[in-house]
Amino acid sequence: MKIAFLGPQASFTQLAASQIFPEEELIPQSSILDCFNAVMNNEVDKAVVPLENSIEGTVSMTLDYLYNFDVFIETELVMPIAHHLMIHPENSIVEKIISHPQALAQTYHFRHENYQEIPSQDFNSTAASAKLVSENPNEKWAAVANRSAAKLYGLKIIHENIQDFEQNHTKFVVISKNKESLNLPLQKSSEKTSLIITLPEDHAGGLHQVLSVFAWRKMNLSKIESRTLKTGLGNYFFFINVDSEWHPILSQNAIDELVALKANVKFLGHYSEYIFVE
Repeated sequence: MKIAFLGPQASFTQLAASQIFPEEELIPQSSILDCFNAVMNNEVDKAVVPLENSIEGTVSMTLDYLYNFDVFIETELVMPIAHHLMIHPENSIVEKIISHPQALAQTYHFRHENYQEIPSQDFNSTAASAKLVSENPNEKWAAVANRSAAKLYGLKIIHENIQDFEQNHTKFVVISKNKESLNLPLQKSSEKTSLIITLPEDHAGGLHQVLSVFAWRKMNLSKIESRTLKTGLGNYFFFINVDSEWHPILSQNAIDELVALKANVKFLGHYSEYIFVE
């Protein structure tokens, strides 16, 4: 089985993918969009992409692609994130810091206190930034990445654990074209159902009607987030997580009632959330 992941090698996503699929062929992709396209074009069976960080929130690109692509979520893995600042061993001066936008945001206070005058630059992934630094010894660049990336690309860590908050975790999801869930030999933390809901029209009480479908059934919503539809100001879709076991009658009736309210409901899957084991 072929599994795409946001690469290159030694990215946080690869660490997550390796734990979920320790025996499968892992194929790096240069962007989250490439991961979705690889699944849709049948180049791979599944893909692992980041969905949410405890500091910076939802990865907006992943959420948008879950809306735009006909895919399902099979499982979710929560992994602790530790960022380190690394340079080429031939250098000692830092003139620019590069990394994924989420990693830069998660280390903002450290960089502001220690490298306030040093510019930063967004890059496709943390591992890709480490690879770039390793390939350009003449440039006085530093990367924010994990310890595996430093080891793989021969970089020197000059500051460890530079994330602004100790409780820094990222959720990674497995996506595929199949409506199924994965059972993993890992520590399970919860079960959830993910839905994307678009209201039929912008009218007073529309969102309240949708939320009432879950409220009177006492179904706990562990997440509700709006994203613009990009069709005009004020047009949104809602990503919702229902935190509970799947009930064939109760859960399905909730979805049926949403449809009866003329809401557009996209079922992303019912699946388990697992904890990364070091």
